[in-house]
Amino acid sequence: MNTQHKTLNQWLTDLEDGVYGGKIDLGLERISQVKQHMALNPTCPVITVGGTNGKGSVCAFLTQIYVQAGYKVGTLTSPHLLRFNERIAINGTPVEDDTIIQAFEKIEQSRGKTALSYFEFNALAAVLIFMQQAVDVMILEVGLGGRLDATNAWDADVSVVVSVDLDHQHFLGDTVEKVAFEKAGIFRPNRPAICGQNPPPKSLVDYAQQIGSPLLSFKQDFDIAYHDEKQWSFQFNPQNHLSGSLKDRKRNALPLPALRGDYQIDNAAVALAVVECLFNHLPVDNGAIRQGLLLAENAGRFQVLAGRPIRVFDVGHNPHAARALKKNLRKLPFAKRRIAVFSMLADKDIHQVIDIVKQEFDEWYIAPLHLPRGRTAENIQAALTDCHIKENTITVFDSVKQAWETALTNADENDRIIVFGSFHTVAEAMVARKF
Repeated sequence: MNTQHKTLNQWLTDLEDGVYGGKIDLGLERISQVKQHMALNPTCPVITVGGTNGKGSVCAFLTQIYVQAGYKVGTLTSPHLLRFNERIAINGTPVEDDTIIQAFEKIEQSRGKTALSYFEFNALAAVLIFMQQAVDVMILEVGLGGRLDATNAWDADVSVVVSVDLDHQHFLGDTVEKVAFEKAGIFRPNRPAICGQNPPPKSLVDYAQQIGSPLLSFKQDFDIAYHDEKQWSFQFNPQNHLSGSLKDRKRNALPLPALRGDYQIDNAAVALAVVECLFNHLPVDNGAIRQGLLLAENAGRFQVLAGRPIRVFDVGHNPHAARALKKNLRKLPFAKRRIAVFSMLADKDIHQVIDIVKQEFDEWYIAPLHLPRGRTAENIQAALTDCHIKENTITVFDSVKQAWETALTNADENDRIIVFGSFHTVAEAMVARKF
Protein backbone atom coordinates (compact mmCIF):
# COMPACT_ATOMS: atom_id res chain seq x y z
CA MET A 1 0.00 0.00 0.00
CA ASN A 2 1.30 3.46 -0.88
CA THR A 3 1.86 5.32 2.38
CA GLN A 4 3.84 8.25 1.03
CA HIS A 5 2.78 11.80 1.84
CA LYS A 6 -0.02 10.78 4.18
CA THR A 7 -0.74 13.18 7.00
CA LEU A 8 -1.10 11.91 10.54
CA ASN A 9 -4.85 12.47 10.36
CA GLN A 10 -5.02 10.35 7.21
CA TRP A 11 -3.07 7.59 8.95
CA LEU A 12 -5.38 7.69 11.96
CA THR A 13 -8.49 7.67 9.79
CA ASP A 14 -7.22 4.63 7.92
CA LEU A 15 -6.35 2.87 11.17
CA GLU A 16 -9.78 3.59 12.64
CA ASP A 17 -11.38 2.30 9.44
CA GLY A 18 -9.39 -0.95 9.63
CA VAL A 19 -7.50 -0.33 6.37
CA TYR A 20 -4.60 -2.41 7.69
CA GLY A 21 -6.84 -5.33 8.57
CA GLY A 22 -6.89 -4.29 12.16
CA LYS A 23 -10.13 -4.77 14.02
CA ILE A 24 -9.65 -5.18 17.77
CA ASP A 25 -8.36 -8.71 18.31
CA LEU A 26 -7.50 -9.28 21.96
CA GLY A 27 -4.32 -11.29 21.80
CA LEU A 28 -0.58 -10.88 21.42
CA GLU A 29 0.27 -13.08 18.45
CA ARG A 30 0.04 -10.37 15.78
CA ILE A 31 1.85 -7.60 17.62
CA SER A 32 4.51 -9.99 18.95
CA GLN A 33 5.26 -11.18 15.43
CA VAL A 34 5.78 -7.63 14.13
CA LYS A 35 7.65 -6.61 17.28
CA GLN A 36 10.14 -9.43 16.78
CA HIS A 37 10.51 -8.68 13.09
CA MET A 38 11.31 -5.05 13.92
CA ALA A 39 13.61 -6.06 16.81
CA LEU A 40 11.73 -3.82 19.22
CA ASN A 41 13.40 -5.22 22.32
CA PRO A 42 14.15 -2.38 24.76
CA THR A 43 17.31 -2.56 26.85
CA CYS A 44 16.18 0.15 29.30
CA PRO A 45 13.78 -0.56 32.19
CA VAL A 46 10.12 -0.93 31.17
CA ILE A 47 7.22 -0.12 33.50
CA THR A 48 3.72 -1.34 32.58
CA VAL A 49 0.83 0.38 34.38
CA GLY A 50 -2.67 -1.11 34.38
CA GLY A 51 -5.82 -0.80 36.46
CA THR A 52 -9.44 0.26 36.22
CA ASN A 53 -8.69 3.82 37.32
CA GLY A 54 -5.60 5.74 38.39
CA LYS A 55 -3.17 4.42 35.81
CA GLY A 56 -2.94 7.72 33.94
CA SER A 57 -2.11 9.57 37.16
CA VAL A 58 0.54 7.01 38.14
CA CYS A 59 2.12 7.42 34.69
CA ALA A 60 2.06 11.21 35.12
CA PHE A 61 3.79 11.02 38.51
CA LEU A 62 6.42 8.56 37.27
CA THR A 63 7.11 10.65 34.19
CA GLN A 64 7.78 13.85 36.11
CA ILE A 65 9.72 12.17 38.93
CA TYR A 66 12.12 10.54 36.48
CA VAL A 67 12.40 13.70 34.36
CA GLN A 68 13.25 15.73 37.48
CA ALA A 69 15.85 13.10 38.37
CA GLY A 70 17.56 13.78 35.03
CA TYR A 71 16.42 10.76 33.05
CA LYS A 72 15.00 10.72 29.54
CA VAL A 73 11.50 9.27 29.75
CA GLY A 74 9.21 7.75 27.12
CA THR A 75 5.54 7.55 28.12
CA LEU A 76 2.72 5.80 26.27
CA THR A 77 -0.77 6.70 27.50
CA SER A 78 -4.33 6.22 26.27
CA PRO A 79 -6.79 7.45 25.36
CA HIS A 80 -5.94 11.00 24.32
CA LEU A 81 -8.10 14.03 24.98
CA LEU A 82 -7.41 16.46 22.15
CA ARG A 83 -4.58 15.12 19.96
CA PHE A 84 -3.33 11.63 19.21
CA ASN A 85 0.22 12.89 19.85
CA GLU A 86 -0.58 13.02 23.59
CA ARG A 87 -0.30 9.23 23.61
CA ILE A 88 3.42 9.19 22.81
CA ALA A 89 5.50 11.61 24.84
CA ILE A 90 9.19 12.22 25.52
CA ASN A 91 9.81 13.83 28.92
CA GLY A 92 6.10 14.60 29.11
CA THR A 93 5.98 16.44 25.77
CA PRO A 94 3.95 14.88 22.94
CA VAL A 95 6.06 13.99 19.91
CA GLU A 96 5.53 15.74 16.58
CA ASP A 97 3.39 14.45 13.70
CA ASP A 98 6.40 13.68 11.50
CA THR A 99 7.93 11.43 14.14
CA ILE A 100 4.74 9.38 14.43
CA ILE A 101 4.25 9.24 10.65
CA GLN A 102 7.78 7.91 10.15
CA ALA A 103 7.14 5.25 12.80
CA PHE A 104 3.85 4.26 11.18
CA GLU A 105 5.56 4.00 7.79
CA LYS A 106 8.24 1.72 9.21
CA ILE A 107 5.60 -0.49 10.86
CA GLU A 108 3.66 -0.69 7.59
CA GLN A 109 6.81 -1.70 5.71
CA SER A 110 7.63 -4.34 8.34
CA ARG A 111 4.28 -5.97 9.05
CA GLY A 112 3.98 -7.84 5.75
CA LYS A 113 0.57 -9.52 5.68
CA THR A 114 0.08 -9.33 9.44
CA ALA A 115 -3.07 -7.36 10.26
CA LEU A 116 -2.66 -4.71 12.94
CA SER A 117 -5.21 -2.63 14.80
CA TYR A 118 -5.11 1.05 15.72
CA PHE A 119 -3.95 0.09 19.22
CA GLU A 120 -1.25 -2.27 17.98
CA PHE A 121 0.12 0.38 15.60
CA ASN A 122 0.04 2.83 18.51
CA ALA A 123 2.02 0.58 20.88
CA LEU A 124 4.58 -0.42 18.25
CA ALA A 125 5.09 3.19 17.19
CA ALA A 126 5.60 4.30 20.78
CA VAL A 127 8.25 1.70 21.56
CA LEU A 128 9.98 2.31 18.22
CA ILE A 129 10.13 6.06 18.90
CA PHE A 130 11.33 5.54 22.46
CA MET A 131 14.14 3.27 21.25
CA GLN A 132 15.11 5.75 18.53
CA GLN A 133 15.18 8.50 21.16
CA ALA A 134 17.31 6.31 23.47
CA VAL A 135 15.14 6.89 26.52
CA ASP A 136 16.34 5.76 29.94
CA VAL A 137 12.98 4.33 30.96
CA MET A 138 9.71 3.44 29.20
CA ILE A 139 6.34 3.83 30.91
CA LEU A 140 3.55 1.95 29.12
CA GLU A 141 -0.07 2.51 30.16
CA VAL A 142 -2.30 -0.50 29.53
CA GLY A 143 -5.25 0.31 27.28
CA LEU A 144 -7.68 -2.49 28.12
CA GLY A 145 -7.33 -5.21 30.74
CA GLY A 146 -3.77 -6.40 30.64
CA ARG A 147 -3.26 -10.04 29.73
CA LEU A 148 -4.21 -9.54 26.08
CA ASP A 149 -3.51 -5.81 25.73
CA ALA A 150 -0.97 -4.73 23.09
CA THR A 151 1.38 -3.33 25.76
CA ASN A 152 1.75 -6.83 27.22
CA ALA A 153 3.88 -7.82 24.22
CA TRP A 154 6.79 -6.36 26.21
CA ASP A 155 8.12 -7.85 29.44
CA ALA A 156 7.96 -5.20 32.12
CA ASP A 157 10.66 -4.86 34.76
CA VAL A 158 7.93 -3.63 37.11
CA SER A 159 4.20 -4.18 36.56
CA VAL A 160 1.48 -2.14 38.26
CA VAL A 161 -2.23 -2.71 38.79
CA VAL A 162 -3.42 0.51 40.42
CA SER A 163 -7.04 -0.50 41.09
CA VAL A 164 -9.58 -3.13 40.12
CA ASP A 165 -13.29 -2.61 39.56
CA LEU A 166 -15.91 -3.47 36.98
CA ASP A 167 -15.43 -1.89 33.55
CA HIS A 168 -15.35 -3.28 30.00
CA GLN A 169 -17.24 -6.33 31.32
CA HIS A 170 -17.86 -7.64 27.79
CA PHE A 171 -14.09 -8.03 27.38
CA LEU A 172 -12.83 -8.59 30.93
CA GLY A 173 -15.59 -10.46 32.76
CA ASP A 174 -18.52 -9.62 35.01
CA THR A 175 -16.88 -9.98 38.43
CA VAL A 176 -14.01 -8.10 40.09
CA GLU A 177 -12.07 -11.35 40.41
CA LYS A 178 -12.34 -12.02 36.67
CA VAL A 179 -11.25 -8.47 35.89
CA ALA A 180 -8.35 -8.77 38.34
CA PHE A 181 -7.13 -11.96 36.66
CA GLU A 182 -7.04 -10.18 33.29
CA LYS A 183 -5.16 -7.21 34.76
CA ALA A 184 -2.66 -9.47 36.56
CA GLY A 185 -1.63 -10.84 33.17
CA ILE A 186 0.99 -8.07 32.91
CA PHE A 187 2.96 -9.57 35.83
CA ARG A 188 6.22 -11.39 35.06
CA PRO A 189 8.10 -14.14 36.93
CA ASN A 190 10.77 -12.89 39.34
CA ARG A 191 9.95 -9.26 38.60
CA PRO A 192 8.14 -6.97 41.06
CA ALA A 193 4.37 -6.55 40.72
CA ILE A 194 2.60 -3.73 42.53
CA CYS A 195 -1.07 -3.49 43.51
CA GLY A 196 -2.47 -0.16 44.71
CA GLN A 197 -5.67 -1.70 46.09
CA ASN A 198 -6.04 -2.99 49.64
CA PRO A 199 -6.82 -5.79 49.99
CA PRO A 200 -5.74 -6.97 46.54
CA PRO A 201 -8.22 -9.25 44.75
CA LYS A 202 -7.60 -12.96 45.43
CA SER A 203 -7.24 -13.86 41.75
CA LEU A 204 -4.50 -11.25 41.37
CA VAL A 205 -2.63 -12.56 44.43
CA ASP A 206 -3.01 -16.16 43.26
CA TYR A 207 -1.70 -15.35 39.79
CA ALA A 208 1.34 -13.55 41.17
CA GLN A 209 2.12 -16.54 43.42
CA GLN A 210 1.56 -19.00 40.57
CA ILE A 211 4.12 -17.37 38.27
CA GLY A 212 6.55 -16.35 41.01
CA SER A 213 6.14 -12.60 40.78
CA PRO A 214 6.85 -10.79 44.09
CA LEU A 215 3.63 -8.86 44.81
CA LEU A 216 3.91 -5.58 46.71
CA SER A 217 0.57 -4.32 48.03
CA PHE A 218 -0.55 -0.95 49.34
CA LYS A 219 -0.89 -0.89 53.17
CA GLN A 220 1.19 -4.08 53.38
CA ASP A 221 4.49 -3.46 51.62
CA PHE A 222 4.25 0.30 51.23
CA ASP A 223 2.12 2.91 52.95
CA ILE A 224 1.59 6.61 53.56
CA ALA A 225 1.24 8.80 56.64
CA TYR A 226 -0.02 12.37 56.88
CA HIS A 227 2.05 14.86 58.86
CA ASP A 228 -0.39 17.74 58.44
CA GLU A 229 -2.59 19.22 55.72
CA LYS A 230 0.42 20.02 53.52
CA GLN A 231 2.88 17.15 53.96
CA TRP A 232 2.97 13.38 54.00
CA SER A 233 5.52 10.58 54.12
CA PHE A 234 6.02 7.33 52.20
CA GLN A 235 7.20 4.11 53.79
CA PHE A 236 8.54 1.24 51.67
CA ASN A 237 8.92 -2.01 53.59
CA PRO A 238 8.57 -5.00 51.23
CA GLN A 239 7.45 -8.16 53.03
CA ASN A 240 7.51 -10.64 50.13
CA HIS A 241 10.46 -13.03 50.46
CA LEU A 242 10.95 -12.98 46.67
CA SER A 243 11.74 -9.27 46.83
CA GLY A 244 14.86 -9.63 48.97
CA SER A 245 16.90 -7.34 46.73
CA LEU A 246 14.62 -4.41 47.57
CA LYS A 247 15.62 -2.07 50.39
CA ASP A 248 13.41 -0.50 53.04
CA ARG A 249 13.17 3.26 52.66
CA LYS A 250 11.22 6.18 54.06
CA ARG A 251 10.58 9.41 52.16
CA ASN A 252 9.62 12.25 54.48
CA ALA A 253 8.19 15.76 54.10
CA LEU A 254 6.58 15.13 50.70
CA PRO A 255 4.30 17.86 49.30
CA LEU A 256 0.69 17.25 48.35
CA PRO A 257 0.55 16.33 44.64
CA ALA A 258 -0.43 18.91 42.07
CA LEU A 259 -3.15 16.53 40.89
CA ARG A 260 -6.38 17.15 42.83
CA GLY A 261 -8.25 14.55 44.86
CA ASP A 262 -7.47 12.53 47.99
CA TYR A 263 -6.88 9.39 45.94
CA GLN A 264 -3.96 11.10 44.19
CA ILE A 265 -1.75 10.57 47.24
CA ASP A 266 -2.54 6.85 46.97
CA ASN A 267 -1.61 7.00 43.27
CA ALA A 268 1.57 8.87 44.15
CA ALA A 269 2.44 6.13 46.66
CA VAL A 270 2.06 3.52 43.92
CA ALA A 271 4.43 5.54 41.72
CA LEU A 272 6.96 5.78 44.56
CA ALA A 273 6.79 2.00 45.07
CA VAL A 274 7.79 1.66 41.40
CA VAL A 275 10.68 4.07 41.97
CA GLU A 276 11.91 1.93 44.86
CA CYS A 277 11.67 -1.26 42.82
CA LEU A 278 13.90 0.26 40.12
CA PHE A 279 16.15 2.21 42.48
CA ASN A 280 19.25 0.12 41.73
CA HIS A 281 18.89 0.93 38.01
CA LEU A 282 17.41 4.43 38.24
CA PRO A 283 18.26 6.08 41.57
CA VAL A 284 16.07 9.04 42.50
CA ASP A 285 16.59 11.53 45.33
CA ASN A 286 13.94 13.20 47.46
CA GLY A 287 14.29 16.50 45.61
CA ALA A 288 13.28 14.90 42.30
CA ILE A 289 10.34 13.20 43.98
CA ARG A 290 9.11 16.44 45.51
CA GLN A 291 9.41 18.30 42.22
CA GLY A 292 7.79 15.45 40.31
CA LEU A 293 4.78 15.43 42.62
CA LEU A 294 4.34 19.18 42.17
CA LEU A 295 4.79 19.21 38.39
CA ALA A 296 2.74 16.16 37.39
CA GLU A 297 -0.11 16.96 34.98
CA ASN A 298 -2.99 14.75 33.89
CA ALA A 299 -5.66 16.78 32.15
CA GLY A 300 -9.27 15.88 32.80
CA ARG A 301 -8.75 14.00 36.06
CA PHE A 302 -10.68 16.09 38.55
CA GLN A 303 -9.15 19.12 36.89
CA VAL A 304 -10.37 22.26 38.68
CA LEU A 305 -10.11 25.33 36.46
CA ALA A 306 -8.96 28.65 37.85
CA GLY A 307 -11.55 31.32 38.57
CA ARG A 308 -15.28 31.39 39.21
CA PRO A 309 -17.71 29.78 38.90
CA ILE A 310 -16.05 26.55 40.03
CA ARG A 311 -15.58 24.41 36.91
CA VAL A 312 -14.29 20.85 36.95
CA PHE A 313 -13.37 18.42 34.17
CA ASP A 314 -13.46 14.75 35.11
CA VAL A 315 -13.17 11.91 32.60
CA GLY A 316 -14.61 9.38 35.08
CA HIS A 317 -16.82 6.91 33.25
CA ASN A 318 -17.34 3.92 35.56
CA PRO A 319 -18.65 3.31 39.10
CA HIS A 320 -15.19 3.31 40.69
CA ALA A 321 -14.43 6.72 39.19
CA ALA A 322 -17.90 8.00 40.13
CA ARG A 323 -17.30 7.18 43.78
CA ALA A 324 -14.03 9.11 43.68
CA LEU A 325 -15.75 12.05 41.97
CA LYS A 326 -18.47 12.13 44.63
CA LYS A 327 -15.89 12.16 47.42
CA ASN A 328 -13.93 14.97 45.81
CA LEU A 329 -17.00 17.07 45.03
CA ARG A 330 -17.96 17.03 48.69
CA LYS A 331 -14.65 18.71 49.55
CA LEU A 332 -15.20 21.64 47.21
CA PRO A 333 -16.57 24.95 48.54
CA PHE A 334 -20.33 25.37 48.83
CA ALA A 335 -22.11 26.03 45.53
CA LYS A 336 -25.51 27.64 45.15
CA ARG A 337 -26.36 25.69 41.98
CA ARG A 338 -24.61 22.49 40.97
CA ILE A 339 -24.76 21.81 37.24
CA ALA A 340 -23.71 18.56 35.58
CA VAL A 341 -22.68 18.62 31.91
CA PHE A 342 -22.98 14.93 31.23
CA SER A 343 -22.73 12.31 28.52
CA MET A 344 -21.52 8.72 28.38
CA LEU A 345 -20.70 5.95 25.94
CA ALA A 346 -23.26 3.23 25.33
CA ASP A 347 -21.13 0.42 26.75
CA LYS A 348 -20.69 2.02 30.17
CA ASP A 349 -22.77 1.40 33.32
CA ILE A 350 -24.70 4.66 33.22
CA HIS A 351 -27.26 3.72 35.87
CA GLN A 352 -24.67 2.94 38.54
CA VAL A 353 -22.71 6.09 37.75
CA ILE A 354 -25.81 8.28 38.01
CA ASP A 355 -26.95 6.60 41.24
CA ILE A 356 -23.59 7.25 42.87
CA VAL A 357 -23.36 10.98 42.05
CA LYS A 358 -26.98 12.10 41.70
CA GLN A 359 -27.14 13.83 45.09
CA GLU A 360 -24.28 16.11 44.03
CA PHE A 361 -26.24 17.91 41.27
CA ASP A 362 -29.27 20.17 41.06
CA GLU A 363 -29.40 20.39 37.25
CA TRP A 364 -28.36 18.08 34.42
CA TYR A 365 -27.32 19.40 31.01
CA ILE A 366 -27.10 16.35 28.79
CA ALA A 367 -26.13 15.74 25.17
CA PRO A 368 -25.35 12.82 22.87
CA LEU A 369 -21.82 11.79 21.93
CA HIS A 370 -21.75 11.70 18.15
CA LEU A 371 -19.65 8.54 17.94
CA PRO A 372 -20.39 4.93 17.00
CA ARG A 373 -20.32 4.02 20.72
CA GLY A 374 -22.04 7.21 21.89
CA ARG A 375 -25.36 7.25 23.71
CA THR A 376 -28.31 9.19 22.35
CA ALA A 377 -29.74 12.04 24.38
CA GLU A 378 -32.96 10.06 24.70
CA ASN A 379 -31.09 7.14 26.21
CA ILE A 380 -29.28 9.37 28.72
CA GLN A 381 -32.53 11.09 29.67
CA ALA A 382 -34.23 7.71 30.19
CA ALA A 383 -31.38 6.58 32.45
CA LEU A 384 -31.69 9.75 34.53
CA THR A 385 -35.42 9.18 34.85
CA ASP A 386 -34.83 5.56 35.86
CA CYS A 387 -32.60 6.90 38.64
CA HIS A 388 -35.39 9.21 39.87
CA ILE A 389 -33.92 12.45 38.57
CA LYS A 390 -36.76 14.95 38.19
CA GLU A 391 -37.63 15.78 34.60
CA ASN A 392 -37.67 19.53 35.23
CA THR A 393 -33.99 19.42 36.23
CA ILE A 394 -32.89 17.86 32.91
CA THR A 395 -32.10 19.97 29.83
CA VAL A 396 -31.24 18.28 26.53
CA PHE A 397 -28.77 19.78 24.06
CA ASP A 398 -27.60 18.78 20.60
CA SER A 399 -23.95 18.63 21.63
CA VAL A 400 -21.70 18.70 24.69
CA LYS A 401 -20.26 21.96 23.33
CA GLN A 402 -23.70 23.56 23.41
CA ALA A 403 -24.43 22.18 26.89
CA TRP A 404 -21.11 23.45 28.24
CA GLU A 405 -21.41 26.92 26.74
CA THR A 406 -24.99 27.26 28.00
CA ALA A 407 -23.88 26.22 31.48
CA LEU A 408 -21.16 28.88 31.41
CA THR A 409 -23.69 31.49 30.31
CA ASN A 410 -26.30 30.53 32.91
CA ALA A 411 -24.02 30.05 35.92
CA ASP A 412 -23.04 32.85 38.26
CA GLU A 413 -19.88 33.03 40.34
CA ASN A 414 -21.36 31.07 43.26
CA ASP A 415 -22.36 28.08 41.10
CA ARG A 416 -20.47 24.96 40.10
CA ILE A 417 -20.23 23.19 36.74
CA ILE A 418 -18.91 19.63 36.48
CA VAL A 419 -18.22 18.14 33.05
CA PHE A 420 -17.95 14.35 33.32
CA GLY A 421 -18.89 10.91 32.00
CA SER A 422 -16.30 10.21 29.31
CA PHE A 423 -13.00 11.31 27.82
CA HIS A 424 -15.06 12.39 24.81
CA THR A 425 -17.36 14.54 26.96
CA VAL A 426 -14.44 16.39 28.54
CA ALA A 427 -12.64 16.75 25.21
CA GLU A 428 -15.66 18.40 23.57
CA ALA A 429 -15.88 20.93 26.39
CA MET A 430 -12.14 21.60 26.27
CA VAL A 431 -12.27 22.27 22.54
CA ALA A 432 -15.31 24.52 22.87
CA ARG A 433 -13.51 27.22 24.81
CA LYS A 434 -9.88 27.90 25.68
CA PHE A 435 -8.71 28.67 29.18
